[in-house]
Amino acid sequence: MKICHQCGQEVDIKKDLGRKETCPFCRADLRCCLNCIFYDPASYNACRETQAERVLDKDRSNFCEYFIYKDSSFLGEAKKSKENPLDKLNALFKK
Repeated sequence: MKICHQCGQEVDIKKDLGRKETCPFCRADLRCCLNCIFYDPASYNACRETQAERVLDKDRSNFCEYFIYKDSSFLGEAKKSKENPLDKLNALFKK
């Protein structure tokens, strides 16, 4: 299931995503960094793909050749991985 970064609605994509594709609900660009599996605000240039060119407007469509649309299962795994280290730190410093 693909989800729009802006409105959070499920987007039905059955073909390769074109650069001009927009969300049918909020009209946000779909082929943008915020919808990409490599997007990570903590990484250099907010991208985990080291060979990708720098993109300044993360919410606008671009020509990045490494773009892979992330789906909801990826979002769930990222949430779980963020919770585990915090729980471990809390347990470590707990008296």
